[in-house]
Amino acid sequence: MKVSRLAALLACASVSCFGASKEMVELQRDVALLQEQATAIQRTLDEKLAALQVLVQQSQENSSRTNNQVQSLQTDLSTRIGEQLRPIMGVGQKVDNMQQEVQGLRDSIADLSSRLDRLDAKLTDVGNKMTLIAQPPAPPAAAPNGPNTPPPGMSADQTFANAQRDQQAGNFDIALKEYTDYLTYYGQTDQAPVAQFNIAQIYYNRADMDKAVQGFDAVLKYPENSQTPNAYYMKGMSLYKLGQRDDAANAFRELIKNYPRTDQANKARAALRSMGVPVPDAPTAKGKRKPSA
Repeated sequence: MKVSRLAALLACASVSCFGASKEMVELQRDVALLQEQATAIQRTLDEKLAALQVLVQQSQENSSRTNNQVQSLQTDLSTRIGEQLRPIMGVGQKVDNMQQEVQGLRDSIADLSSRLDRLDAKLTDVGNKMTLIAQPPAPPAAAPNGPNTPPPGMSADQTFANAQRDQQAGNFDIALKEYTDYLTYYGQTDQAPVAQFNIAQIYYNRADMDKAVQGFDAVLKYPENSQTPNAYYMKGMSLYKLGQRDDAANAFRELIKNYPRTDQANKARAALRSMGVPVPDAPTAKGKRKPSA
């Protein structure tokens, strides 16, 4: 009875041991399977990480290559733009140079015009001097009683000659004083209009155009004389230099109207053309018309 119970216990223990051994084997198999799966996962991760590194490296290379291409494109574009703009800049420089040349030409023309005006004034002065040389001084008029009686020892001839000499020598202040004295004491002589014209001419040469206009107007108040056409022309020139174009044009027209065949009338026509003013027609009949009252 005891032997049978022991045998049964042994049998049970044997069965239990067998069951435990089977579970251990299964557990070991499961662990091995998990290890294989873990190894496979690790291998997959390594492969993907390697592929990712390759992609990152390729991206970096592509980015670097793209940057180089962009820089090269920028350089090429800048070069091409510079080449395209170079002719335009050259044209701009040429335009600037042309503007400077035009301005220089304008300055030269203005300077030439000023010189021509001075030359014209000098020619007029020379013509006046030649007229004075050709015309002998008139004998002195009888000195009237009163404040215009000349001082003792003063003569018309000597006073006029002294004034001419000082004017020719450039002593204009002295010449003005002498011409004024002449007009004060000998204002009714034939040389009085000449003395008045020379006073106005001195003011004109000094660019004192207001006094020049007054002086030439004073000449025109005398009866018609050798200086009348010159006085008309120089009055017009003085008014023109004062900027009084309409009054200047009227003086030139008056000269052309009354003395159409004189050299001064020809110069007045040229002056009107330069001003852009219509020029009166040249007369067909010979002779000259008297100045209007």
